[in-house]
Order: sequence, then C-alpha cells, then structure tokens
Amino acid sequence: MEDKFCFAIDRGGTFTDVYARCPGGSVRVLKLLSVDPNNYEDAPTEGIRRVIQEETGKSIPRTSLLETNNIGWIRMGTTVATNALLERKGERMALAITEGFKDLLHIGNQARPNIFDLEIVCPDVLYEEVIEVQERVIPRQDTSTSEAINNQWSVSKTSTAEEVLVTKQLNEEKLRKNLKNILEKGIKSLAVVLIHSYMYKAHEERVGAIAEEMGFSHVSLSSLVIPMVKVVPRGFTACCDAYLTPHIRSYLKGFSAGFKNQLKGVNVLFMQSDGGLTQMDRFIGSRAILSGPAGGVVGYAMTSYQQFDSKPVIGFDMGGTSTDVSRYAGEYEHVFESTTAGITIQAPQLDVNTVAAGGGSRLFFRSGMFVVGPESAGAHPGPVCYKKGGPLAVTDANLVLGRLLPQYFPKIFGPKENEPLDKESTLKAFKRITDEVNSSKSDPSKHLRYEEVAMGFIRVANEAMCRPIRALTQAKGHDTSHHVLAVFGGAGGQHACAVARALGMQSVVIHKYAGILSAFGMALADVVHEAQEPCSKSYVPANFSYLDEHLEALEKECVDYLQGQGFSSSNIVCEAYLNLRYQGTDCALMCTVNKDGLSTKSDACKYGDFKQAFLERYQREFGFVIADRKIFVDDIRVRGIGKLMIDTGEVVPQAEEEPKIETVTSIYFKEGWLETRVYMLSSLLSGHTIPGPAIIMDKLSTILIEPGCVGHITSQGDVQIQVGSTKRDKIGTELDAIQLSIFSHRFMSLAEQMGRILQRTSISTNIKERLDFSCALFGPDGGLVSNAPHIPVHLGAMQETVLYQLQLLGDKLKDGDVLLSNHPTAGGSHLPDLTVITPVFYKSVHRPVFYVASRGHHADIGGITPGSMPPHSTSIHEEGAVFLSFKLVDQGIFQEKKLIEALMDPGKIPGSSGTRNLKDNLSDLRAQVAANHRGILLVNELIDYYSLDVVQAYMGHIQSNAEVAVKELLKEVGCRIFKKTGVAALHAIDYMDDGSPIELTVNINIKKETAVFDFGGTGPEIWGNCNAPRAITVSAVIYCLRSMVGHDIPLNQGCLKPISIKIPPGCLLDPSPDAAVVGGNVQTSQRVVDVILRAFGVCAASQGCMNNVTFGDESIGYYETVAGGAGAGPTWHGRSGVHVHMTNTRITDPEILETRYPVILNKFTLNPGTGGNGIFRGGDGVARELLFRRPLTLSILTERRVFTPYGLEGGEDGQRGNNLLVRKCGRVIRLASKASVNVEKGDMFRLLTPGGGGFGTPDNSNADSKCSKPPKKRQRHIERGSVYEYTRAQESV
Repeated sequence: MEDKFCFAIDRGGTFTDVYARCPGGSVRVLKLLSVDPNNYEDAPTEGIRRVIQEETGKSIPRTSLLETNNIGWIRMGTTVATNALLERKGERMALAITEGFKDLLHIGNQARPNIFDLEIVCPDVLYEEVIEVQERVIPRQDTSTSEAINNQWSVSKTSTAEEVLVTKQLNEEKLRKNLKNILEKGIKSLAVVLIHSYMYKAHEERVGAIAEEMGFSHVSLSSLVIPMVKVVPRGFTACCDAYLTPHIRSYLKGFSAGFKNQLKGVNVLFMQSDGGLTQMDRFIGSRAILSGPAGGVVGYAMTSYQQFDSKPVIGFDMGGTSTDVSRYAGEYEHVFESTTAGITIQAPQLDVNTVAAGGGSRLFFRSGMFVVGPESAGAHPGPVCYKKGGPLAVTDANLVLGRLLPQYFPKIFGPKENEPLDKESTLKAFKRITDEVNSSKSDPSKHLRYEEVAMGFIRVANEAMCRPIRALTQAKGHDTSHHVLAVFGGAGGQHACAVARALGMQSVVIHKYAGILSAFGMALADVVHEAQEPCSKSYVPANFSYLDEHLEALEKECVDYLQGQGFSSSNIVCEAYLNLRYQGTDCALMCTVNKDGLSTKSDACKYGDFKQAFLERYQREFGFVIADRKIFVDDIRVRGIGKLMIDTGEVVPQAEEEPKIETVTSIYFKEGWLETRVYMLSSLLSGHTIPGPAIIMDKLSTILIEPGCVGHITSQGDVQIQVGSTKRDKIGTELDAIQLSIFSHRFMSLAEQMGRILQRTSISTNIKERLDFSCALFGPDGGLVSNAPHIPVHLGAMQETVLYQLQLLGDKLKDGDVLLSNHPTAGGSHLPDLTVITPVFYKSVHRPVFYVASRGHHADIGGITPGSMPPHSTSIHEEGAVFLSFKLVDQGIFQEKKLIEALMDPGKIPGSSGTRNLKDNLSDLRAQVAANHRGILLVNELIDYYSLDVVQAYMGHIQSNAEVAVKELLKEVGCRIFKKTGVAALHAIDYMDDGSPIELTVNINIKKETAVFDFGGTGPEIWGNCNAPRAITVSAVIYCLRSMVGHDIPLNQGCLKPISIKIPPGCLLDPSPDAAVVGGNVQTSQRVVDVILRAFGVCAASQGCMNNVTFGDESIGYYETVAGGAGAGPTWHGRSGVHVHMTNTRITDPEILETRYPVILNKFTLNPGTGGNGIFRGGDGVARELLFRRPLTLSILTERRVFTPYGLEGGEDGQRGNNLLVRKCGRVIRLASKASVNVEKGDMFRLLTPGGGGFGTPDNSNADSKCSKPPKKRQRHIERGSVYEYTRAQESV
C-alpha cells in the first residue's frame, strides 16, 4: 500500500482525529470538529479530503465525490453508536418478549442507579412498543416423561445438550396480529427476547422469520446477538442491537455516499468494542459502544508495553469530557457484561473505565471543601474559557496556572467557534471563587491567592482520578506502583507527572501521537472474528471430547471467515476460551491457555489445561482456590485474529545538539511561579533530554514536565518521563481546605482498599459476589471517619458497634487483638451481619490511634430456619449465634475452637440449629481479619507520610466538614418551616402492619443549627421480629440527611454531631436485649425512613417494604427481596418497579432462577395503577408469580399489607401490597404480612408489591400549569467499566 493513501480515523464526540499514511511513506495527522454543519457534512470524509488535497496539491471541492482509486484502506472508530445511546436517538424499535414479562427490561435488576437520589432517574428503555409472545420453555429438571405427556409438554434437546420442556407452543396467529399493529405505527426494527432462548433458539428463529416476512427491515434475535445465559442483560443487548444497528447502517451509508462507487473495492474496517477490527457490513450496534476508546487501548498497548521490557501499563486517556483508564499486561483485558447509559450489554468489551469528566470536570467550593466533579461542563457549553457561558472546570484551572498556552490552540471557541481560549473570563471566574474560599476564613493572613486556589483544584482532581486507578489494579491483585503510566488524550499530558507520582509510578510514556492515539491505534489493530456458544458441562475428563469438538467447530468458523477476508493461514491466530466458574457461584472467569501446540495431558482438553489456567487466575485475583469443588463451563468461545502486520515504526533522527527552546513562559507549581521552557515536539530528536519544569507542545496536545521530572525523546519520537520525588510539603494540623479534600479521598480510598481485600479473600457468595459488606475507619474515640461502600442500612451503624466495645473494654485491647460482635444492643443490625473490629497501634503509642472494622453478611449463623432470617422468631436466640464482645483473635492467635463452639451454640435450643455453613463462616471471618489488617497497614503508611498529629487532625476536620453540611441543611429547613408555621418543629407518625406506631418530632434550633430527633410516642417492643436496634434508626437518620443534602458529603460521625436522637427505652426502636430483630433490619428500617421523610415533607412514601421471600427444603434454599413503587416528590413522578431507601438488592435473573431452583417464574411485570395519583404520580408496584415444582417451605416477611404508603400535599396514597397463595386446585388464600407455609407441587405464590404515594392534589383541568418538569440534574460524565460495575454491585445490597 506504499503507493496509496491509508487512513485511520477516530470520530469522537467533540473532535475527529485522522492519522494518514501517504504515498511514499510520509505521515499526516489532523484534528477537526466532529460536527461542523456550516463547513462539511461528515468529519471523517472531510479529513480524508483535506489530506489528499494538501498532499497532492489538487483542489477537491467539498461538494464532489472523492476518488477511491488512490485509497488503500480506511480504518475507523466512531462514537456514533455511543452518542445515539446516550442521547436516545437510535432507530424506533419494538420488543417481542415472552408473555408475562413485558416490563422485565424496565425493572431490570430492580436496583436504582444512585442510592441517595429520592428522585430515582433511570435511563429510558430503548423500545417504544412491547409485544408479549405466547410461548414458554422451561428447564426439564426432574420432570418425568409421563408427567410431560400428561401436561402436553414436548421435550426438546438444546444447543447445550440439556433438555427443556416446551410448555406452550408459539402462537403464530396472535404474533402476526401484534406485529402488524407495530408495523402500522411505522416501527420496522424489532428485538426478540424469549426466556431460555440462549440454549433453545427455535421459537426466536421462527419469530424472526415471521417478522422479516411481514416487512421488518431489521430483526435482532437475542440468541444470535449473544447466546449467553441471563435474559435481562441479553435482552438489553438485543434491544441495543435493534436500536443502534440501523442507525449505524444509516451513518455508514451516508459515509460511503461521499465517495465514488460507495467505497467499493476499498478495504474499510471498523473498530469494535473488543479492540478488533471488522468489515463495515458486519459492524453492529451491540459491538460498537467502545469503538473509539478501544483504539486508544490498542494504541498504547502496541507502542508502550515493549518499550519497558513488558512492564504492565496503565492507560490514562484524559480528554475534554471524559477520563478513561485501562490496563495492559501482554493481553487485552475484556469484560463480558458492562453498563453504558443504563443499558447492560453482554458482549466482549475492553475494560475501559470512565472515571472522571476530564478537563470538563466542574469545580466547587462546598461546605468548606474543594470539590472536583462528578458534574461535567460537557463539550457544550464547556468550561468558562470556551466562551459559551460555561462553568469553572479543570481546563480553566490549567489555563490560569499557565499550563495551557492559548497561542498554540486553534481559534474554535466562542459562540461562532472562531475565537481563542478566553483567559480573561477565566481569571475573573477564579477570582470570584477565591473570594468565596476566603470568605470562609476568619483570619485574613490565611487567605489564598487565585493561583493557589486553582492549584488546589488541580491537586484534588488528580487525587480523585488516582482512586479508581488504584481500584482497577488492586481488584485483580496487582500493585499500582509496579506499572508504567501511558498518557494520551488532549488533556492527559498536563496531569501525567502528578498522577504518576501520586500512584508511586516511576515512568510515564507519552506517544508522539498521544493527541490522536485512538486513531493511531486503528492503524495498529488486527481484524477479529469471534464465535461463541453456551455450555452447561462440568470440566471433567468425560466431557473433554465434547469441549474439544465444539472448540474445533468454532475455530473452523473463525478461520473460514478470516480466510474469506484474504488472510493466509500463517497470519491467522485463534485463541480458545472457556468461561469457567465453581459450582454454586456466579463468578465466572473467561479463561484461555498458552497454546504451544495441542495438549497431550490426559486430565486436560487437547486445547490446553483450562482448569490450571482457571485455578491460577482465581488464586491471583481472589487469593485462594476452593478444593474439591466442581468447575462448570458456562460458555465456549474462540477469538480468531487476522494479523495485519502493519509497520508504523517511524524513526526520528538522532540529536546532535541541544534541543531548541521555542519560548519561555511562567507556570505555577506548588513551589510558586517558575520560569518554564517551551519546546515544540516536532523539533525534538532522539536522545534529547528535557528537565522539568518544561512544556512540550505539539498541535494535538500539551505535555507538562513538572519540577523533579526529566523527559527523554526516544528513537520513535515518543516522550518518556522519569518521575522524580519532590520535597515533601510540611503540613500542619490547622485546617487547609485543599488538604481537606485530599484527605477525604485518602480516607475513602483506605476503606475501599480494605473492601477489595475482603472481596478477594472471602469465600461465600454473599460477600464475594453480592458484595454485602462494608469496611470503615474510626478515630481513637470510636467516631466514624470513612466507610465504603455506602450501604444505607450500615451507615453509622458500625460506629455504634465500635463505641460499645470501647465503653465495655476501655484500655484492655492490645496489639494483635481482634473483636467480633453482632448483638443488637452492641450496635448490631441483625445477627447475620458480623462485625470484626481491630485496633490500630502505631509504633510507641500505647493506646490505639485508630480502629478499623468490617461488617459482612453471613448466609447462615444458625437459628430455627436456614438463612438465619425466620419470619416468626420471637427471641434473638432463635435467629442464630450471638456475639456481644467476642475476642476473635487474641494476641495474634485466631480463636478457632472457641469460635466454632459459639457458632454451633444455637443448636442447643430445641428446634434450632447451629450454623449450617461453618466452613464459609470461618473463611469469611478470616477474610474480614485480613481486610482489617490491610487497613492497619494503610493507616500506618499514611501516618508515616504525614505524622500522627496531622492525620488525626484531618480526621477531625473531615468530621467537622460533614457537620457543616448537615447544619446548613437544618438551617435551611428550619427557616422554611418557621416561615410557614411560626415554629421550627416537624412531626410525623406512621404505623407497622400490626398497628404499632412509629412517631417522630423534630425540633430544629435555627440559631445553633442543631436538631433533636425525638421518637417519643413510638410503640412498645413487638412480640415478633420487627423490633429495630438503635443502630438501624441511626442509619436511617444518616441516610435521610444525606438524601436531603442532595450532593456528596463525607458520611461520618460529623453528620450526627448536630443531631440528638432520643429513643424511649423498651420501644420497638430500642428493644430489650433478648428481642427478635431480624425483621427490623429489613422492614422497620423502611418505615423509619418513611416517617423521617414525611416529617420533613420531602416526598411521598415509597413502598416501605423489602418484600422478603424465602423458599427451600433440606437440600436447597433461596432468598430474594422484590421491588415496588417509589414515592413522588414536588417535581417528579415516582419510579415504578424499583428498590427504595434502605435496600437496593439486585434480583436473580429469571433464567438463573429457573435453572437452579425448582420453580417456574410465571410472571414478573409492573402492576399498573398501584401508584398513588397526584400532580406527580407514585411509582407502580410489581406482580410476581412463582410456581413450585416440588414440595417446599415458603416464608415471607413483608409490610404495607395493612397501612397504605402515604401521599403528600393532597396526593393519593399508593396501594398496599398483597400476598396470595394459589393452590393447584384453584383455591386462593391470602397470606398475612409475615407467614411461613408448606407448599405443594403445582401451587403458586402471587406477590403484589405496594406502590408509591402521589404528590400534590390531582387536578386534570390545570395539571399542565402545576406540573413543572423536574429540574435538570447537573450533567455528569457517563461512568463505565469494571470499577463502576463493582461500585454498582456494592450499592445493590
């Protein structure tokens, strides 16, 4: 292709980057606006036109079609699909789904995206219409042939060699009628999602054939798009494909139309989310979401990894609107389920983590703290310096510090996009925020200058970006400091040295095309074809021949396709994968082996020893393996790679003299304003050394080499920076607002790192996979400093536990001691939540300087029912093992014998049992001890760096900051109430289903900015288990305060300093030590929140229940909580089918449920009309039907079956819930709120969950005038990647 033009293009959201290899081998790079309708229709086409015109010297009018005879290839990545998904501008489409599940994708996993948002905003579904398809397939399980015949069910084999029962044949007549109605509405794209179609495709294929025959232009079958188990993410993926693929086709058609013969004869390839290229006609929506960012990963992986002797590399891509982080250590790291814009997609995707809003991250001074993001200025209006009326952002801070040089930027800013960066307006904005900062300081000598404020924001921004980078590496057992930082993107070079230094990295590499590395990566990528199918075999020798046969077939498919694309056998590499997991877990790992010829080992497939690969990776990521546990294969996959062998190894000449200085400028660093030399990258040669401070400019990016760092130009023209240490700042104990923000991130990072260790080393599903745990740091007085994640029912509760132990034991704790507690009177929530507390000693200090603790939910600790959550317990001793203050580790020795005795103790009570999961209990408690030990090491590192006095001082400052935020809220609410009523007092009462009142009076002292929460009038202790320990009420108060504040604040002891909580001893919120409490954690906690929010008049009641459902027998047990309706507010409608307030638990996917348990899920939909009417309507509850396939015991623990969820300001109440048991004979029985009943085969449980209350008096005649639309939430960057998924999972318990 030396005689032709070759183009690699990244069409981003703001800019389009072009890398072009011209005839003769010269290279051109170009950056232009992605959208500029006044000058051109399509940016990539315009980029190609400009390069050819400038290189050949021949004028090419923009209106003419481009010749293709001189174009060798075009490789492209595009955000067309991503933007259409974010903006909901894809193709109009409909969904065809199994009858009984029309709202399944609306409900999703039932968790809300942001746990503290009272206005629950979930992204809209992609489909406009839903067709319910009359058909049904279920796993056969132990159904006999005679039973199948009697029920007129047919038995069929599946692609996984399992058997299914077709219990309802496809009703084609009804289907055709429904499809006709859809077509008449002008919708021609259809997604087909049928339950269990991943292994039984026949019904989906028939629906697809009928739809195409009737005139649908595009049909996406979930079984074809991604044949993986879990109907919800597979359904999202199929919808995404139906929504985006026609949109992409339309874009590609328009792109091709700019060339003669529509690009026929030109090799046009598009980048997929997995980092591989594919032919233009095979580029589909579900594989296109990361098309652009994937190019950047390939770019740094192919250029940086080998430069440092195969040292692992962290990719740091910081642009104007997002910061993406990824990792490469010799192979691409993929995820197979990821969420973008609320749509969970099942498809191989590079693990690209969007962790911040890049240069557009907004700057705030809030409650005495410097805050950066997560709100974003976006591309429009952008930061202040873009001259479009935007807010202050990170880019502005870099500009006023002299780190951006406007004279080197194109004039593309201002309303007409023809002006330079506006430094003058930015300076004015910074002086305003500096005045705001200084107004909070009483001592004028402590006032800051504007440059100090700007520098403070940069330091806080860097620390905020370091947190997720640590999480990404440590999640997989890697040390962050043992990596190279590969920096690219327009803004990355300005932060490279500081971020690397903060992470302990010694080397930074910035490619010479760092400003367009995603485009350059397109030129380096290979063509990829993937083939995959589901499997349900165990990994044992008897199944190796099956696995080998299917791997061979998939490999042949990949080779045939790539050979059809012109690749020779020598340029094709196939990688075989098995998706493996331990029996009884959901943590599947996609494993490959180093294939050096076919294996001849008798205990392995001929493709290699996948078991060994699985065990090695499991050990590395989780710290252990599970002996004697079966390993299952969920999926078989082959990745075929066509190697393009493109040589881009451009070499720059060797330097023979000192580098040319372009100019000298002044830049602000922590040392002050320093003279800084400016160099042009284009004039630097191999061997040049650039000591900091310096700026290296090129027309695509700005590279800042900080003092103490040294840049080196490599033979390829890249910049390698050695990161040196700088003089450590002397930090005093007095409050510094910048250090306050940095310490806030450090304290949170400490708790997060403890959580990573706990998740890695635990063994149970609850902790390892459901992430039902919290880790926290406490001061020497037991006051909470930081905790992660923010599980509502744990907020503040652990502090009560630590305080109890300090009061009980005083100075008796020694170094090497670890305590265990779960008793409600000792700050426990319910018995399965075991809290492990470790004192932190430092050097010669004789008393603990801090405490660390971890609380994890153990699946069983004994009691009268499996799972330790009995619906009818009347004493705490019936609920499992009780630990008031148990020394788990005594002077470094784990007390296993005493622990086992205590865990088995409940078995001494008649009708009760000791723990049923002893092995898991022991393993998880050891993991909690290990997590605490990690916390101790991190605390000591922090103290070594800053000193004990400073760390403890900032602990106090962080707590005071949270106190300020709550005080501001109390003052605002108190003034509002006083203005309305003449008194600053609030009152509310609500009732449990047994009639027990929960009453609250809040007296606000406006002058002191304090409040008393008095629960006087609350009913006495209940004969049952809905009593709530004091810790539950504390958690509910903190949750409500944080939700009402409306923005992130440190959640620590300071939140409660302005609050006094009064609870009458002996009432149901402070019961006697022997009271049963399991229902208090899951039910009463919700009612306490309802009462607090009612008192403050914030929003109507949500469903006020967790709808706990348990069924099982001696061999199996299953537990779930079920969503309902959210309450409406003064500016919003309540969300339907979602978890609220004190829980956010995800629900088991229908296909997993029916495969692993003896039930059929007949129905799971919204229950229309159950939300209360009002100007703003309450959300609807759900209807869920479980049909039992064998005799079992069903237990339910629910609320809001008697008293309705209240409406506010004239809004109507939501409907109460209902529990119905439908016997096989047709008899319908209403079950009470709390019930345990034996069910027979063929019986069905119908659960109807409560709706949310409405807000405002409904008045249809003038509803439009009253219904002001909810205020727009501040624009944020769209988070994605494994770090984001981990956080979402943590907050979904």
